Parts: sequence; structure tokens; C-alpha cells
Amino acid sequence: MVQLSPTPASTLTDNDDNGQNQTSSLTLDVGGMKCAGCVAAVERQLGQLAGVTDSCVNLVTAVAVVRYAPEKITPQAIAEHLSQRGFPSQIRQGHGGIALPTTENGSKENVNWGLAIALVLLLLSALGHLSHFGGPMIPFFHHPVFHWGLATLAIAIPGREIFFDGWRGLRFGHANMNTLVALGTGSAYLTSCIAWIWPGLGWECFFDEPVMLLGVLLLGRTLESKARQKAKSALTELLALQPSLARLVGRGDTKGETGIEIPVEQVRVGEWVQVLPGEKIPVDGILVAGKTLVDESLLTGESLPVEKKIDDAVIAGAWNQSGAITIAATHIGADTTLARIIQLVETAQTQKAPMQRLADQVAGWFAYGVMAIALGTLTFWATVGQSFFPQMVTDTGLSPLLLALKLSVSVLVVACPCALGLATPTAILVGTSLGAEQGILIKGGNILEILQRTTVMAFDKTGTLTQGNLQLTDTFPVIDIPAAQLLTLAASVEQGTRHPLAQGLISSAQDLELLPVENIETEAGQGVQGWYQGDRLLVGNQQWLMEKGVMWHSQWQTEVDQLRNQGKTVIFVARNQQLQGFLALQDTLRPEAKATIAQLKHWGITPLLLTGDHPTIAEAIAMEVGIAEFQAQMTPQAKVAKIKAMQRLDPASVVAMVGDGINDAPALAQANVGISLSGATAVAMETADVVLMRSQLSDVLKALTLSRATVAKIKQNLLWALGYNLVAVPLAAGAFLPSFAIVLTPAIAAAMMASSSIVVVLNALSLRYQFSSAPERNRD
Repeated sequence: MVQLSPTPASTLTDNDDNGQNQTSSLTLDVGGMKCAGCVAAVERQLGQLAGVTDSCVNLVTAVAVVRYAPEKITPQAIAEHLSQRGFPSQIRQGHGGIALPTTENGSKENVNWGLAIALVLLLLSALGHLSHFGGPMIPFFHHPVFHWGLATLAIAIPGREIFFDGWRGLRFGHANMNTLVALGTGSAYLTSCIAWIWPGLGWECFFDEPVMLLGVLLLGRTLESKARQKAKSALTELLALQPSLARLVGRGDTKGETGIEIPVEQVRVGEWVQVLPGEKIPVDGILVAGKTLVDESLLTGESLPVEKKIDDAVIAGAWNQSGAITIAATHIGADTTLARIIQLVETAQTQKAPMQRLADQVAGWFAYGVMAIALGTLTFWATVGQSFFPQMVTDTGLSPLLLALKLSVSVLVVACPCALGLATPTAILVGTSLGAEQGILIKGGNILEILQRTTVMAFDKTGTLTQGNLQLTDTFPVIDIPAAQLLTLAASVEQGTRHPLAQGLISSAQDLELLPVENIETEAGQGVQGWYQGDRLLVGNQQWLMEKGVMWHSQWQTEVDQLRNQGKTVIFVARNQQLQGFLALQDTLRPEAKATIAQLKHWGITPLLLTGDHPTIAEAIAMEVGIAEFQAQMTPQAKVAKIKAMQRLDPASVVAMVGDGINDAPALAQANVGISLSGATAVAMETADVVLMRSQLSDVLKALTLSRATVAKIKQNLLWALGYNLVAVPLAAGAFLPSFAIVLTPAIAAAMMASSSIVVVLNALSLRYQFSSAPERNRD
């Protein structure tokens, strides 16, 4: 069963390096964020609070993860501080150990209302302008009073929150998209009012501009919001897997006749829970009665149902398909695999890629830059523009002041910090969600960005390139003891050890009575020692036992070499300083190992084998899978040193490490990207940056393909967002007026701004179809 170490859903507590001060982590649902400028503003507001040490805010998921000192500030104070500054925030609560968003239903209602209001505004405005397009003139809808009333209602009702939010942003020093829209809409409305009240000025009324502007803006935000919800669908589906109730039965009651339903968060470890066909499994556990088929596809990416029988592990959130079963709870709440997967996915979607941090910094000052350009546009065209381009101004049919005002309003409206802010997090959201659906847990957008630059991929052998299901093949006592006694000594010392070699020994000794060995100590990658009746028992590799003072005679070497030449791993057993004998175990290569290595080489990635096994065995495995370079008899420290050496030799290289054991954890941490298979130890899975839930080596290729596709979408989005603003803002400011006599109206500018954000989100969503249907591509 997949087991990730537990972490509370909404808060974490860590000690600092001195082990004295503590920091906690808080998850907030943050409302009111409209663009990347808002993200920068929220992080800036949080940074000003005494006691807040760090924060990370995500625009797409509307989530802020805050690290703070509990003795200096409370979570409620942090949420209230943001709420008072225009970003209504709530502390994310949990259910059954899983943190649940608090604004989903409300956001859906807002989206529906926004869509209805946008369509009504656009329809009414269009009715007043049918005559401009050759249609009939409807007297009431054509009258200036109607246009004034419609513009006033548009600003007072759907535009009210935009104006308030824009003013709050300006007041607290974080001007945002709403600030720009409010300035543009308000300017157009006030100018039209003046022109209507004093017709002698000769100004044009354009009440339709604020109506169209707000209508297009609301329509764009509605479509954008729907696209964002689609991007978050994978996480929503994961959250929906957690049932709210569990049917508790008495221990030993395999028929479940006394079952009673209780909230799932009240189930305790060791209690028995009955699950009927068609129900979701509420907790991680071990099957104690019945047999069934279980659908784990949303958790592991495995499309086919998995057969489960007594003593098999089951995962919370999986669908029980065929039979009534009873399980004994082993992990509950935040400890379940489902809770940890959700937390990893949410954490990955919150963490920022380096490219996103730069975009957020730019967007933080974006609004002020746009306001400066709008002011410059107004000043230029109202004063000296006619002197430079008199014919061009005349051709527009507008007075210099009206032309200047329209252009400046268009500048305010056309600029789109939203696209810049959505470019990276939307792609990361879709990419990490896709990975979760495929059983690939990627722990951050920064990991996606690094993974796609991999140049070297190092592999552990046992349990990584091989299946890790070692079988005992030979038992060779070197003193006068039975073979069964030698196996008993070895298995007794290995009790409780999760290494595949240990599991192979224990499995082979399941019919033997193991000894009560005490004070068992493990030296990762070397061996295990313990004490029995005053004697020290050692089980490990040959070199380690000799370092411990165990006597070795050369006549044993011939037999050992023969076993190794057959591709078998040899384990040595000693009592005090006397060798008792050795055992040989054989593993089988993963069926997908050769194809995986071949594809990596095709992409230009250099595969490398790092193993603690004997050189003869390492060479045989390396040759079989097609790895040219290998190093054997490596301790965990030696693996780390090798990776460090490669990183020092070529600082531009990106080294990924694939492993599954405790002894791989240091190397996984040292590598630029650590990749662990789901059958790995908890330490390895916590250390790794990527966890392959299906425990399929070929998923390494899927992870690489996904990372490349996601980063490509990020680059496309950033290029579009930057390119759009670099072209649209000068266009709105009249830069092309002398050449083409084109005046960008505020309504058209609003449509361009809305479409820019929608393009970014839809491009990120296209990753879902691209990744699900496209084969792995060449590295270039």
C-alpha cells in the first residue's frame, strides 16, 4: 500500500535550526484577487505583518500559504488583515484530515450571475445601436436618457464592486485591474455626463462605452472563471473521493450486522469498517473479510480495477466495485494516502516556478505603469498631438480633447495584467493535476521546470530497475549448522526492515520461528546488526562484515563468485567475529526497464546505475538494460558524492535520481530532482520531488513528457501575455494613429483585454488534450 507520512491539512509546525523558535503554516482561501498585481499585493500585505515569515499566493487557486510565528500573530489576525484591505480571506478548514476550499459554491453562483448580467448589458446596449448597423431605430432604446440610465445602472450595480475594489487597491497602495477599469469607465461616464448637460461644448456622448466595457469585462471574467474551474477539476474530483460517513462494525464481526454509520473523521486506527459494493472506501486499511474489485484510477492512474482479498491493503477514496468487504483501519484523516495526495497536489499548485516569480514582480507595478502611460496619452493628444498630426486628428471626427480622453480610457482598459499573472500558475495547475490523474505526484511548479531540463538520470538497482521481489535461491552454511538455522539467523536480524533484500529473506523464512533479536541497528546500504543471548549477529555485504572484524577465508570466494556470475545477490551472516554462511537471492528486471532506458538515451539523457551491490551483478544488470556507466558497492554517502561530483563538473547539468529505499534518500535529496516509486520507503517518498504512484518505471518518461509540455505552455503563455501588452497598449495610446488613423474604442479595448486572459487559460487547458493523446516526443 502507498503510504506517505502524515502532515496536518491546514497547519504545519516546524522548529528552526536551533530547535527553539517554532513556525506554523496556514492555508487561506483569499477572495478579491483579479490579476497578478493582486498576488503581489497580497504577498506584500502579508510581508508587512510582524510574525509572518514567508508567504506564497496563487492566483488561479485563490489560495495563500502563510508561514508565521504563533507566539507573535494568530491565524485569525492574518485573515482579518487581508479582509480589511480588500481581500476577504478565510482559514481553510478540514474534513476527515483533508483541507477543503470554502468558496467553491459561492464562486459558481457569482459566475452564473456575472454571465447573466453581462449578457443583459450587452443586449440592451446593442438594441440602442441597431440603427448604426442598418437595423431599425427603436425610439426608447435610442434616446440619450436610456443610455444614461443604462450606464448609471451598470456602474451602480455590477460595476459597484469593481469601483470599490479599485479604490481600495489605490488607497492601500496596490492598484490592480479593477483600478484601471474603474478609472477608464468612470472617465468615460463623467465625460459623457458633461457632454450631455452642456451640449454647447460640442463634445460627444458615449454612454455606451462604459456599458459595453463593463459587459465585455464581466463576460470575459465569467468565461475565464469557468475555464479556471475546469483547470481545477482534477483536484475537485480528488476532494470528492473522501466520503463523509463510515460504517463501523465490531472487531470480529465479519458480516457487519451491527454496523453503525459515524462521521469518517471519528474512525480510529484499528477499528473495523464495512464497505458495501458501489461505496467509496473511507480510510486506508487491511482487508479482514470478503474479496472485491477496487477502482483506484483517480488515485494511482491505474485504469483497470484491482482485485483485493484478505490481508491486502486498500486506499481511502477508492471505489469498492463488486463485493461487501470489511477493513481494519490503518491510517485515518490526514494520514491517509488520499489526504496526502491532495495535500501534495495543492502544495505543488501553490508553489511558484521561477518564471512566475518574475512575472508577479512585473505585474505588481504594472497598473501604475499603465496609469502613467494613460496620463501621458491624455496629455499628448489633448495638447500637442493636433500640432504634430493635424490631418490624422481631423480624420477621426473627434475634438482633440475627446480623442485624448478616448485613447487614454482605452489604454487603461486594454492593458491586461491578468494574462501575465495567469500564464504560469494556470499551466502548473493543469500540469500537476494531469500528473495526479496519471499517478504522477509532482511536488511543485519549480520541479516541473527543473525536470524538463534533465541531462543525467541515475538509477538505484534493487526495487527500481528490478522488481524488488527477491527470492531465496541458495543457502550456503560455512560451519556445521543446518541451512534452516542460517536462514533463521538472517531473517531474525532483518525483522522490521523494509529493504527488498530483507523482505525476501523474511518471506522465505515465514515457516520458521524467528529469534527475539534485540537492539537492531541498520547501516543504510551496508547491513543490519542486532543482539541475541549476548551474541552480536550481523547480516550484510561482504565488505561491511570484514570491516566489522569478521574472519574471511579465501576458499569461500569461489562459490560466492559463481553465485554472483549468475546475477544473484549474496548476503553474508556472522555471529560475533565468525562467519556462519551466506545466502543468495535473485531479483527479476522490471519488464519496462529496457524500453525506458532506451527512450531516455533517445532523448539525449544519460542513464547511470548507482548500486550498493557487487560489481559483477551491477555490470550484468547494466548490460541487460543498456546502461553504459555504472558504479557498484556504493554507500549512501558515495551516491551523494557521485551526484555532487557530476553537478560540480558541469554546473549546467541537471541530475535526476530514481530510487526507492532508505539508502536512496540522501541521493534523492542531493539530486536536482528526486524521483521515487510508490512502493518505496516513507523516507524516500518524502525526500523525492516526484512520486510515481503506479510504481511503473515507464512513468519516468510520462513525468518528463508532462514537464516539457507544461513548461512549453508556460513559455507560450508568457510570450502571449507580454507580446499582447507590448502591442495593445501602444495601439490604444494612438501609436498607430498617424499611419492608419485607427482609434481603439474602450469597448473594443475591453474585449481585447478579456480575450487575452481567456486565451492564456484555454492554452493551458489544451495541455490536457495534448498530453492525453500525444506520444512521447523527441527531446528537441
